[in-house]
Amino acid sequence: MVLIRNSIYLDALSKFGVGGAHPGGISLTKKIFKTEEINETSYILDVGCGTGQTAAYLASRYGAKVTAMDINPIMIEKAKNRMTKYQLPVEIIQGSIENFPLADGRFNFIISESVLSFVNKPRALKEIFRLLKNGGRFIANELTMNKQLETTNEEEIKQFYGLDSVLMEKDWVNLFEHTGFKHIKTRVQEHSNFQNNPIPEFTYSAHIDPQLYGIITQHFHLMIKYQGVLDYRVFSCTK
Repeated sequence: MVLIRNSIYLDALSKFGVGGAHPGGISLTKKIFKTEEINETSYILDVGCGTGQTAAYLASRYGAKVTAMDINPIMIEKAKNRMTKYQLPVEIIQGSIENFPLADGRFNFIISESVLSFVNKPRALKEIFRLLKNGGRFIANELTMNKQLETTNEEEIKQFYGLDSVLMEKDWVNLFEHTGFKHIKTRVQEHSNFQNNPIPEFTYSAHIDPQLYGIITQHFHLMIKYQGVLDYRVFSCTK
């Protein structure tokens, strides 16, 4: 199994059990899916599901057949606890989207929310394309640079978050096109990465290393430092 690069930031998210850590949070997720044709016959994969907030919403709101996956065992445990608490029949699988052991063409929809930035993007997109049915929809809410940074600044971001690259909008679109996706649309949000972002949900672990509190603080400092440069886009495309 291919692992996500070491990221103390992701470790912090898992220990704090941050739900809706992606830009826009669960409220943006709900808006995105209002424009999609989802019902109880839809098969949906939530890539990098975290604590399962989005997966639970899709299952409860639409009655869809939802599979949620994440590589982090702490997140998987919290996602399973969520589904048990609300008695939702969501399948939870621990694994990597770079090599995911499910059959071709299984899903009508696949969503990733701040996930692709942390993995091998071409490999992950190849798997997502394989897992989608013909005509299936892929939706991604991903970290995006508004302009190219100096190398030292870009390295600061990559080192902190554990990323191999930080892409601009055109780079994302090129990746989707190269994978084979069609009808690629980009949604640019009215607000920047952290303007009017809803307060996330927390599901704390019993034991949290004190240094992880500093990691969250450092995250917000970086967002302020690179405000207007670090942003996000919502991409939608079809197989």
